[in-house]
Amino acid sequence: MTSFRWVIDAVPQLTQGLFVTLRLIAVAAPAGFVLGFVMGLARMYGNRISRGCATAYQMTFRGVPLIVQLFILYYGLPRVGITLMPFAAAVLGFTLCSGAYHSEYVRSAILSIPDGQMEAGRSIGMTTRQTVFHIILPQVFRKALPGCGNEIVYLIKYSSLAYLVTLVDLTGQGRLIAYASFRFFETFFVIGLIYVALVSLATSLLQLAERRLRIPT
Repeated sequence: MTSFRWVIDAVPQLTQGLFVTLRLIAVAAPAGFVLGFVMGLARMYGNRISRGCATAYQMTFRGVPLIVQLFILYYGLPRVGITLMPFAAAVLGFTLCSGAYHSEYVRSAILSIPDGQMEAGRSIGMTTRQTVFHIILPQVFRKALPGCGNEIVYLIKYSSLAYLVTLVDLTGQGRLIAYASFRFFETFFVIGLIYVALVSLATSLLQLAERRLRIPT
C-alpha cells in the first residue's frame, strides 16, 4: 500500500480521534482559564484562608508533573472509591494543571497595575470590590491574555497525553493505527502536522483577540 493510499484510509480513524481531542480542549481550556482567574484573584485579594488555599493549589499543580496528576486521577482515585471515566479524568487533569499556570499569569498582571488606581477608585467613593471589578479586572484580563493564550497553546500540545488514561484521542487513535499497520513514521508525521495546524489556528485567534483588546495607550 502506498503512503498516499494509507493516509486516505487512515483519515476516518484520525478524524474520530481529532474530534475527541477538540472536545477535550474545548472543555479544559475555558475551564482552566476561569479556574486560574479565580485563583489568581484569590491570591491577591482574598482573605488569609483563601490566599493560603489558592497558593497551595498553585504550588501543587505547578510542581507535580502532569503525567503524574493524570495517573493519580485515573489509576489512583479508584483505590479510595472514586472512579472517573477517561474523558472526565483527562479534562480534570488538564483543567487543574492549566488553571495553576493561568493563576500565575493573572497574579503577575495584577502586580503590574499601579497601586494608585486602587487609591483613585476609593477616592471617588468606590468600594474595594467595585474598584477591582470595574477598574482593575478589565486591565488584568488584557495584560494576562498573552500569557494565558500561551498556556492554551501548551494545553493543545499536552492534550496528547490523554491516551495515558486510555482515552482514544488523536494520539491514542494514532497509536492504534501505527501498531496495526506498522507505519509509525507516517502515522505520527501526519498527527504532528495536525497538531501544528491546531496550534497555528489557536495562535492566530489569540493574536486577533490581543489586537482587539489592546489598550490604545
